[in-house]
Amino acid sequence: MLWGQLFKKFILDQNDLDLEIPCFAIQDQMEKPPLPNDENGSVLAESRSGMALVLADEEGSSGADVQEDDRPAWDSKLQYVLAQVGFSVGLGNVWRFPYLCHQNGGGAFMLLYVMLLLIIGVPLFFMELAAGQSIRQGSIGVWKHISPRLAGIGYSSCMVCFFVALYYNVIIAWSLFYMGNSFQYPLPWEQCPVDMISNQTVKECAASSPTSYFWFRKALDISDSIDQSGEFNPIMTGCLLAAWAIVCLAMIKGIKSSAKVMYFSSVFPYAVLICFLIRGLMLDGAIEGIKYMFYPKLEIWGEVQVWRQAATQVFFALGLGYGSVIAYSSYNPVHNNCHRDAIMVSGINFMTSVLASLVVFVVLGFRAKNIALDCVATNVARLAGMATTGSSQQWWPWFNMSDPKSVALQDYREWYNHYGSLLGSNITDCDLEREMSKGVEGTGLAFIAFTEAMALFPASPFWSTLFFLMLLNLGLSTMFGTMQGILTPLMDNFRVLGRHKTMLTVCSCILGFFIGLLFTQRSGNYFVTMFDDYSATLPLIVVVIFETVSVAWIYSADRFLDDVEVMLHWRPPVVYHYLWKYVCLFGMVGLLAASLLRMVFKRPTYTAWNHTTVLYTLK
Repeated sequence: MLWGQLFKKFILDQNDLDLEIPCFAIQDQMEKPPLPNDENGSVLAESRSGMALVLADEEGSSGADVQEDDRPAWDSKLQYVLAQVGFSVGLGNVWRFPYLCHQNGGGAFMLLYVMLLLIIGVPLFFMELAAGQSIRQGSIGVWKHISPRLAGIGYSSCMVCFFVALYYNVIIAWSLFYMGNSFQYPLPWEQCPVDMISNQTVKECAASSPTSYFWFRKALDISDSIDQSGEFNPIMTGCLLAAWAIVCLAMIKGIKSSAKVMYFSSVFPYAVLICFLIRGLMLDGAIEGIKYMFYPKLEIWGEVQVWRQAATQVFFALGLGYGSVIAYSSYNPVHNNCHRDAIMVSGINFMTSVLASLVVFVVLGFRAKNIALDCVATNVARLAGMATTGSSQQWWPWFNMSDPKSVALQDYREWYNHYGSLLGSNITDCDLEREMSKGVEGTGLAFIAFTEAMALFPASPFWSTLFFLMLLNLGLSTMFGTMQGILTPLMDNFRVLGRHKTMLTVCSCILGFFIGLLFTQRSGNYFVTMFDDYSATLPLIVVVIFETVSVAWIYSADRFLDDVEVMLHWRPPVVYHYLWKYVCLFGMVGLLAASLLRMVFKRPTYTAWNHTTVLYTLK
């Protein structure tokens, strides 16, 4: 009897063991084989793959369900696309891309930009979208999920986002200031002010222009160098406070609130650009501006500097490395087609840059044509005066000098090329192309050249208000994405911060405002330029290099494509394997090397405004 009971117990134990063995076998088969790179046999021993996360989500595990229920989500696909477009399309599309295109061969630069966008920009953008969507965490959580040793990539992205937010909100403050001053007629930068003591035109304005004077003296009250800090600009400090308040209020409610704002802030700039384009095409000089913009100079492809600038523009246009792309995509459904999103957002970004370039050069062509015609009228009046004094008739022009404003620019230039050298320095050349090249970079384009052109428009206050409201919307939509790149990773990885989201948002904005006071000093514009040139470029390139190495080499490009296949239900083209592992990585390393060499061989400089000589000086 005893032996029978023992035998029965032995049989039952064997049956239990037989039932358990297949379960473990199935579990082991579902696990991916360990990577051979780690000393313990697996680099990712402490983390789960994106595929495992997707499978767990499909099986409805309790832990994943809790996480998904707690995580916010987009109300619609349109809301998400507008948010991504709003972040990627920013002020750089309006003033940086047109400037680079103009300086580097026009249409030739565009072709180079498109090529680099396809082989570097889109693959890296797709990589960030897929990583955020599959792991459903911010930038810190995504790289920490791949390996705890890579968490520093996410923290670096947060720091760069914070540096960018500091000076980007100052540009928003400038836009607020100009928009507030647009509600008056005539515009305050249309004419030079009169000195109340001497009852004469202010010398600094008379020697430069009304728009330059208003920008440097009224808006910035700028010092002659970065060493002369001076006192705070009270008006600009108030505008900066208002800008941070707007950002804070929008971010407190989370992605749904900021995304609702995106419906206006992302669409409105396109309406304004189209209105400006239609109005600009009716202006004299518009065609000259477009020809100047798109005339191709293919010889620039042989210059390393042009490749560096094109790659850098692709890099910044898509917002790679900030963590904001990852943060936004982490709120998507797991099976969203992020590959299509990457191509669509990149295409919209490029077409926006082209549209903005058309608007910029149509308006600049109008401005340059007016300046050139004024130059012709002034010189013809001088010629008429010289003719009345009985000067030699061999150089007398064939056009009518009695009405200087009726003389065509082409006729004057043809005459000047033949006889201009005989008349000395009193008679000058009126070159349309030279005028086109002035004041088209960065803040000089938006706050000097463009405002000067709008002052010549009929109903100029209306167009000025539209333009600066557009800049405000472009800046805010990018600022919302930048703040998401800071707040989302912190809330995902620190539960205390996640439970006190409002306090974290308010404290971050207050800290940003107080540090941003650096930019509201009289020398603040020089610090904005310095931050724009050095605080983001190199750190972001390094961040993206580490991101690419993490996905393509540490995690394995094939393994990542497996995870994306499970997520999308179809496998992306194998070309991404080679683009991530070799082309993108080597391209980014080359960009980093070119940037470092440029810093080594060219000392850091900045352009200062000297109020005495009323000239730009390089320091």
